[in-house]
Parts: sequence; structure tokens; C-alpha cells
Amino acid sequence: MASRSAGHLDHRSAAGSAAAALDAQPAEVERLEALWKTPPNWLAWLTTVDHKALGIRYIVTACVFLVLGGLEAAVMRLQLARPEAHLLSPEAYNQLFTMHGTTMMFLFIQPVLSGFSFYLTPLLIGARELAFPRLNTFSYYVFLFAGVFLYAAFLIGRAPDGGWFNYTPLTSLPFDAGDNIDFYAIGLLFLGVATTVGSINLVVTILRLRAPGMSLDRMPLFLWSSLTTSIAVIASMPALTVALLFLELERRWHFVFFDPRWGGTPLLWQHLFWIFGHPWVYIVFLPATGMLSMIIPVFCRRPMVGHDIVALATVATGLAGFGVWVHHMFVTGIPQIAVGFFSAGSMIVSVPSGAQIAAWLATMWYGRVVLRTPMLFAIGFILQFVIGGISGVMTAVVPFDWQAHDTYFVVAHLHYVLAGGSLFALFGAIYYWFPKMTGRMLDETVGRYSFWVMFAGFNLAFFPMHIAGLLGMARRVYTYLPGLGLDGVNLTSTIGAFVFIGGAALTLANLLRSLHHGAVAGPDPWGANTLEWSIASPPEHYDFARIPIVKSRDPLWDGGVSPGPALDEARLTPQTTPLDARPDGVIELPAENVWPLVMSLTLLGLCTALLVRSGLGIALGAVTSFAAATRWMWPIHLHPLGTEA
Repeated sequence: MASRSAGHLDHRSAAGSAAAALDAQPAEVERLEALWKTPPNWLAWLTTVDHKALGIRYIVTACVFLVLGGLEAAVMRLQLARPEAHLLSPEAYNQLFTMHGTTMMFLFIQPVLSGFSFYLTPLLIGARELAFPRLNTFSYYVFLFAGVFLYAAFLIGRAPDGGWFNYTPLTSLPFDAGDNIDFYAIGLLFLGVATTVGSINLVVTILRLRAPGMSLDRMPLFLWSSLTTSIAVIASMPALTVALLFLELERRWHFVFFDPRWGGTPLLWQHLFWIFGHPWVYIVFLPATGMLSMIIPVFCRRPMVGHDIVALATVATGLAGFGVWVHHMFVTGIPQIAVGFFSAGSMIVSVPSGAQIAAWLATMWYGRVVLRTPMLFAIGFILQFVIGGISGVMTAVVPFDWQAHDTYFVVAHLHYVLAGGSLFALFGAIYYWFPKMTGRMLDETVGRYSFWVMFAGFNLAFFPMHIAGLLGMARRVYTYLPGLGLDGVNLTSTIGAFVFIGGAALTLANLLRSLHHGAVAGPDPWGANTLEWSIASPPEHYDFARIPIVKSRDPLWDGGVSPGPALDEARLTPQTTPLDARPDGVIELPAENVWPLVMSLTLLGLCTALLVRSGLGIALGAVTSFAAATRWMWPIHLHPLGTEA
């Protein structure tokens, strides 16, 4: 224990020296504050371009959707706690499980991880803002309005009811004639705009705005996961967009893309959806692995073992995700040669994930593990993810998949990978970065109780689902008959789900209390190694008083950072080359602007007009959206890099 404390103090000392080296003169700080501070009025609050404010709004909004999705799951588990229950009608159950899946996949997991990326990326790379600040404002409001649009369907009893995968022909007009599926299709098309532009923003920021000296091999691993997932989003989202457009064209104007009577095929939807959907699985868990690769070295008091291997494994996982979509379709009668190819691919994709797990375990083995709450959640992630990965490899074996397909075994696998994986990593990230975001520490004792209650509740809820699936319980059924051996496992899962919710509620209470009553954090309470811990907690409006010049992979541990220019003449941040981060100029970034908010509102109006089939509304929405986009897209001026750099 004594050696751990000494190592911790050494890291704190190095971090403190780095922070002091990046301080600016009082006059420079005053000018920077005047340039970057958001004006104190309601319009500026609505239209802010501060990546920190918008990142927190993303996280909070996504967590509101998490609560909604959790409530939907709780009601479904009450319905399934005993056989032949009548808490929900079949139609209400269909709407709940569809919105639960849609919420968790599209409105919570990916947006909350994006929120962390938007908040942290400039801090990790030594920049002052994202590359396109107003695009960040626009993406947040589109995400918010798309979520409101989808949940407004509950107000008229027309929530989507075709599952988060929305398979045709069950979602085609003859079988679902209401507006339920139109809410789904139009809402996800709207949401896809936010996801795509946000990903473009992150890619450009990571590749072009890194601090001088932060070459790709010195880049924090969280940025590798953010970069990989952002590129994957840009590459995969068009497949979902095409599928949704085809579905709306078929439902509204009687096109025949999915109608076999006229040469179409329902399998076209499955191919398009899973070409998007399987990369999406990696899109929502790769940022979580990046978070672990930031947390584990800090609480093991040593650099990550196999840093380059972990970075390559992250990229390899993202690439491999595009080659295994057909493993969702083994029971559809596709040719056997395709089945064999995608079965092999589904097994191979586990190799890079295994490399990351090996690197994390080696870092713990060779380090000095300090079991603080973020580290507990990181270890919990590894345990849950290994269980989910093993069951995933099992479903890659075609004969087993034929037996387990569309059973609760697959439900258990999905939740172990995404909920047990991403959610535990997310909670670890909250405990780790909350001091940086707020300047306050979360209560350690409550955090530990929260972890253990969540860990016990999660496994109690989802491990029995493996057994239910092997006993033959089909997924997406609203009830079941007694005497099938399913009563006990379903009741156990329901109890576990409420225990898990109780554990998450402990963290929520911890967050709310610590916002005002938590211990003061200071710039670097963990003795960490990356640039965000070299500045104040919470960060100033301008992030860095002086642009850091990076000389190593762990700059706060080995003194590998020195002060660069203050760049206090305007809202400036340096631009560097993509590979080795050589200075390549300085860009001027825009301030608050109302037009991104206006454009997102006009797109909301356009989507509403499409839903109610108003020709005038559609035309008006299209024209006003184009006008708003034209108005707010002004050029950014490029200046030569100052001599101080």
C-alpha cells in the first residue's frame, strides 16, 4: 500500500508541473475569457457552441432516455414475471419492447458515448473546440428533437411496434396500417442526420486539430475508438437510410421493394438493416473499450501494455464489423457457402476483442491496481463482456444458431455485450470524469455500493435468460404458458432487473448530491496521464490557456508536454497534419449562432409534415431548412501559424 501511495504522489507531482507549465499570463487569460465565454443570456445558452456544455447536454439527455427505456424494460419484466399475466395487452407490449430497443440502441447508448466524445476530444488533443462548433449545436438539437418526435407517438397510442429491427413484411402497410411504423422510419431518418454530422465533426477534429507533436502513435486510446466508430457510422448509416426510404416509399406510394408478389423480397430489408446494424453493435461498444483503456492504466499506475496492439485491434474490430452481418440471417435460407463464410467471419471478429482484453489484464497484472469505483466498473465490464463474447461465438456456430435464433438466449447475449459491457464502462467513465466536468468528487462509498448492487442485479436478471432461451422461450412474446419450466427463470430475471435499477438509482442519487456537496476535486484527483487533467476542473471556457506541445504518449507522467502559443487574438486553435501532427496553420472558430437551432426546428417541422402527409408542410419545411442552412454556413478564416508555435 505504501508503494502505491508513493507512485500516486509521483504522478500527481508530474501532472502539477505540467499544469503549471501551461499557465498563461493574467492579461492573456483575460483576453481568452472574453473571447470564449458564452454570453450570460438565454439565447446564448440555447445557441452555445461550447463543446463542454453540449457534451454534457448530450450525456444528460441520453440518460433521460435511459430512464425511459429502463421504465419500459421494468414494465415488460413485470408482465413476464409470471405466466399468462395481463398487465399489458399484446399491442402495448409490442410498442414497449420496440421503443425499449429503439431507445437503448439509438437514443441512449450511441448518443451518451458521443456526448463523452464531444466533451473530451478537444481536451484530450489539446484543442480549444471541435472543428465545426455550430455543427455540434445542430447535431445536439436534431438528436433531441428526433427523440421527442419518436416519443410523441405514445401520446396518440401509435408508438412503433415492429421491433427495433422493424422486419418487413410485418411492418409493410397491409400488416401495420397505422402511423406506428411511420414514426419509426421518419424519426430514425431524422436522428441519422445528427449521428452522421456528429461523426464527421469528430473525424475532422481528431485528424486535424491535435496539438503539435501529438502524432497518431501518441494519441490516447479513447480517440482511436472514437475515430473508428465515427468512420463506421459514416460508412454504415447510408444502408439504414436507404432501407427506411424504401420502406416509406412502399408504405406511402406503393413501391414494391419488399413485396415478393412483384419481384421484391423481405430479405432486402434484412440485408440493408444488418449491413448497418452489425457495425452499429461495434459502434456502441468500441467507445466503451476506449474508456476502459483510459481508466485501467491510471488505476494500475503504469502505461497500457500493448498500446499499439490495442489501437490496431480497435481499428480491426471496426473493419471486421462490416463483414459479418449475415450471421443474423442464418435461418433465412441463404446459400450454404455464404453461411460458412459469415460463420467463420463471426468467429474471427472475436480475435481483436480478445487482444484488447489480454492487454487490459496484462496491464493489471504488471501494474499496482487501486480499486477505486471507476476501476471496479472497468473490471465489471471485462467480466460481463467476456460472458457476452463467449455466447456470441456460440451463435456463430450455425447449428447452434439455428436452435438459439429468436430465443431468449440471444436476448441474454445482446444485453451482456451492450448493457453489461457499454453500461458498466459508461458508469466507470462517469465516476472517472465527473470530477473533471464538475470540479467535485463523487462519494466513493456510495459508488462501491452502486457497483456491487448493479453487478449482482445485472447477472441475476440476464444470466437466467440463457437458460430460458435453451428451454425454448421465444423472444418478443408478451406471455407464456405455465408448466414449461419458465416460471422460475422469468421471476428471477424480473427480480434481478429491479435490483439492477436500484443500483443505478444509487449512482443517480450520488450524482445529484455530489454536484453541490461533493469534495472539491482539483485539476487531477487521480494522478492521471492525459492532457485533460492538466487544466482546471471544470475546464475554463477556452480549455487551454496555452496550446500544449506534446512530446510523449503519457505527457503528465513523464513531463512530455510544454507550453505553446496563447493564441489570444481571436477564437483560434491550431491545425496540424493528420499523421505526425506538425503545425499546419491556425483556424478561427465561430461563436454562437441561432441558425443551427432554427435549421433543426425546420427539419422537425418537415418530419412532422411527412408524418401527417401535408404537401404544403413538406414544401415549406424543405424550403425553410435549405434557407436556414444557407444562412448559417459561413467560411472559417485560415491564418498563418504564429511565430510562438
